[in-house]
Amino acid sequence: MSQYLLSIHAQSGGEAPAEAPQHSMAPEKMQEFMGKIIALEAEMDTGGAFAFGGRLAGTDAATVVRSSDGNLVMTDGPFVEAKEHIAGFYIINADDLDAALAWAGKVVDCVGAPIEVRPFVASGRVADQMDGMPGA
Repeated sequence: MSQYLLSIHAQSGGEAPAEAPQHSMAPEKMQEFMGKIIALEAEMDTGGAFAFGGRLAGTDAATVVRSSDGNLVMTDGPFVEAKEHIAGFYIINADDLDAALAWAGKVVDCVGAPIEVRPFVASGRVADQMDGMPGA
């Protein structure tokens, strides 16, 4: 079994529900939205697909760390000015790309935002922890 990153994209300036629903939805809509998320994650968990997921704070909370002449330089804001940014993500277990794409379709239906699907390649300690896991 492989792992895939499902990244949820939001438009800058026009926040998608996945990025900041508490600021753009009425309480009853927020409750409905979160009910869909909870149901989706329960379905992923039951199907053995759910590994990890979460929502990211807005791009205004980002800090970029760079190296410049051997010194660390930190700047506020996202790495690049872009129309879209990652608002959240899931790491899922899936037999193949087709299965990952099917889960991505369910996420799209749930959050109403574009999803990018990419194979996740574990390294270091994470790869070591995965050794010996069923399907690894």
